[in-house]
Amino acid sequence: MKKLLKGGTVVSGEGMKRADVLMDGEKIARIGRKLEADGDTQVVDVTGCFLFPGFIDAHTHFDLDVAGTTTADDFWTGSRAALKGGTTTVIDFACPNKGETLHHGLELWHQKADGRTFCDYGFHMTIDDWNESIRSELPDMFAQGVSSFKMYMTYPAMMIGDRDMYWALKELRRLGGICGVHCENAGVIDGMIAERKNGGKLGPSSHPVTRPPYLEAEAVSRLLRIAQAAECPIVIVHLTNHEALKEVEHARKRGQIVYVETCPQYLLLDESVYFNEDYSSAARYVCAPPIRKKAEQDHLWKALRRGDIQTVSTDHCSFTLAQKDMGREDFTKIPGGLPGVETRGELIYSYGVAKRRITAAQMCRCLCENPARLYGLYPRKGLLRRGSDADIVVYDPKASHVIRAEDCVANVDYNPYEGFVTAGSIRQVWLRGHLAVENGQVLDEAPQGKFMARGKNSL
Repeated sequence: MKKLLKGGTVVSGEGMKRADVLMDGEKIARIGRKLEADGDTQVVDVTGCFLFPGFIDAHTHFDLDVAGTTTADDFWTGSRAALKGGTTTVIDFACPNKGETLHHGLELWHQKADGRTFCDYGFHMTIDDWNESIRSELPDMFAQGVSSFKMYMTYPAMMIGDRDMYWALKELRRLGGICGVHCENAGVIDGMIAERKNGGKLGPSSHPVTRPPYLEAEAVSRLLRIAQAAECPIVIVHLTNHEALKEVEHARKRGQIVYVETCPQYLLLDESVYFNEDYSSAARYVCAPPIRKKAEQDHLWKALRRGDIQTVSTDHCSFTLAQKDMGREDFTKIPGGLPGVETRGELIYSYGVAKRRITAAQMCRCLCENPARLYGLYPRKGLLRRGSDADIVVYDPKASHVIRAEDCVANVDYNPYEGFVTAGSIRQVWLRGHLAVENGQVLDEAPQGKFMARGKNSL
C-alpha cells in the first residue's frame, strides 16, 4: 500500500517548503503540493509538522569491548534507541584488535549486527596496525561496502604512529577513501595522568584536567600536517574547542580538504559536570575528549552556522552507572563514553533551530545530507526526493516534553540530558516506507535494518 503524508513542511539542506510526500514501497515516489490519493493509498495527516530526511549517525559504538567491559548497548538496544530518536541509519566502527585482520573485524561486526539492528547500518573500519597485509586488504573493504576508516592518536591499544598514519593516508588517498581521526596528544596526557595520580587526585575531576583542549588542538594540527604530506582529505571526529577549529581554518587556507564532526555533549554540556562531589554524578560524563568549558559551546554553534563543522554525530558509547563505578578508585578506569543516539535530533532542533542558533536547513545538512554525502550513502539516504529511501522523521514542533532516563529505551540507567526541555518532539519515524516509531514508541518487534554497502565521499 502507498502512504501519503499530507500537510507537512519538507526540510532540505536548501530550505523548507510546504509539500506532501508519497511513499510507494520502500521509496519516495513523489513530492508536491496537494497530492491526491488513489484508492490504494493510506493518507497520514502531518499538518503543522516538519518532515526531515531520516537522521544519520555516523559515529556509534555498539557492542564494543573497551576498558575491561562491554558497552551497555549492543546493536539490538542501541539501534532501537537510534530509531526512536529519528536516526534511520547508523555507521558503527568495526574494531579489529592489533594483530587481527581487517576481514576478521568486518566479519565480527557483521555477526554482531546482522539480523539484530532495527535501523539501517554500515561500518567504518578501524586501522590500528599498518603493514603490508593490512594494506593489501583495503581494496576488498571497498568491495564489501566499507569506504571509510578510523585511526587514533591516543589509546595504546588502538593508536597508530605518525609514520604509519602517513603511509595509511597515502594508500587511502590512492583508493579514494576517507578517514576520521581521534585527535589527542597521548604522550603528554599520559604524563599529566601520572602527575595527578602521584598527587593522589584520583576522582573524575582529574579527567578534564589531564586532557586539556590545547592537547586536542596540538593533535589536530599534527594530523593536518601529516594529511598535507599525504595529500589526503581528512575528517576530524568529535571536535570540541575553538583552538582545534583554528587549526582546521589554517589547513583549509592552505588548500587542504578537512571535514569536521562535533557531538551534542560538546554543544550542550560544560565541564562543571566533572566537579560534582558525588562520584556517580561526575563519572557518568567521562568521555574523550572531555566536555569543555561553557564558552566553547558558542564557538561550536557559530561554526555549525557558518558551515565550518559539517556533521553532528553522537559518539554513542554507553555504560551503566555500575560500569562507570569501575573507576571509583582511579579515574583512568572509568569507561569513557556517553549515550546519545536517542536524543540527538530533538536536542539539536530544540537548542539549535528553536533557539535560532542554526536554521532547520542547517540542521538537515549536518544530521542528514552531509553525512550521507561524506560517507557514500547519497542520494539513497540524506534527502527527501523521488527515488530515495522513504526514511522520514515527522517532527511536531509543538509537542514539547522533558527528557528523562526512565522514558528512554537505550540500555543504560541514566541520561546525560536529564531534565532538558525539548521544543517539540518526534511524532513518527518511517524506515524505508514503513512506520517504525509513533509517539515515542518503537513499533517494530523484530529488527528491520539492512546493511548499507556504501560508495565514496561526494561531499
